[in-house]
Amino acid sequence: MAMTRVRPSRALFKTRGRPTGVPVQSRDSAVIDWAAYIDGHRVSTATVGDAVRLIRDGRLTADGDSAGFVWVGLHEPSATELTELAEVFGLHPLAVEDAIHAHQRPKLERYDDVHFVVMKTVGYVASGSGGAEVVETGEIMIFCGPDFVVTVRHGAHGELGSVREHLEDDPARLAKGPAAVLHAVADRVVDGYVCVADAVQEDIDEVEEAVFSPERTDESRRIYRLKREVIQLKRAVGPLAGPLRNLSGRRFVPTEIKEYLRDVEDHLTRVREQVESYDELLNPILQAHMTQVTVADNQDMRRISAWGALFMVPTAIAGVYGMNFDFMPETEWRYGYPMILGFIALACFSLYRGFRRNGWL
Repeated sequence: MAMTRVRPSRALFKTRGRPTGVPVQSRDSAVIDWAAYIDGHRVSTATVGDAVRLIRDGRLTADGDSAGFVWVGLHEPSATELTELAEVFGLHPLAVEDAIHAHQRPKLERYDDVHFVVMKTVGYVASGSGGAEVVETGEIMIFCGPDFVVTVRHGAHGELGSVREHLEDDPARLAKGPAAVLHAVADRVVDGYVCVADAVQEDIDEVEEAVFSPERTDESRRIYRLKREVIQLKRAVGPLAGPLRNLSGRRFVPTEIKEYLRDVEDHLTRVREQVESYDELLNPILQAHMTQVTVADNQDMRRISAWGALFMVPTAIAGVYGMNFDFMPETEWRYGYPMILGFIALACFSLYRGFRRNGWL
């Protein structure tokens, strides 16, 4: 595999006013960390350019490949910063444009000997409005070349510092080259899917328990919110299956790393099936809740109608005897008033008993 040699940009060789040999990074720089890795061991340099020069001007294998690689990690870089790195590593302009603007669908593309991978990251965080948790998404773009890896992260999720530390503790795996970094990042992303899927499962269980509890609660807004979060999760999880499957068949990936990638693909498949089942589960929960709401509304209407019928009896009788005609029966009778009151009480009691027997009251 021939190694692409591109002259590093001068800006990346500057130490920004610090002593040479000290890893530096300006406060507003998008470069989070960088290092050269030779035989799986980290070699820190003052600048990214020094790391590139160390690898490309260093010793080569018998096949002409570099014995190490450079790993540069960035978080939401500007167009200028990413363009500098593109000049150093020979990145394709279309891939650089995607990495700058983000909002890409998970995919795997190849530009000459550089592979460009896009993965969606997810997080389940409180939205601030009522403490409800929502699925937030970010992105990780990976430029994977023969002697370099450039990771570009967008969003607050999917930090890769711990991934780098874990790999540095395992030089044997890191010595496998850029493909080892690619697998570690994919594994971290899929682990994030698993955590978020489990959190969503807990919320769905709570909603299901509330819907079928004897207490009357309005869970419709929460169910619709969960359906929206499930859709967000499906958009992140589903499209990644194809790129992971294709990575397992690439030549630049060592056989051992291919086995690890297939394991990650298996975990992704299980998460995808789990998320799809959430949507199928939320639909009957929503239907059951709406049915309960309809039944409760009908019960309320029957209760209101029953009480209205009870008050209608005395109102109707009082209306008849309030018409002020001169010749009306019982108006001159001594026991007329008690009789009417008794008739009203008996009629209301009979109606009340009938409504209670039929479950209207």
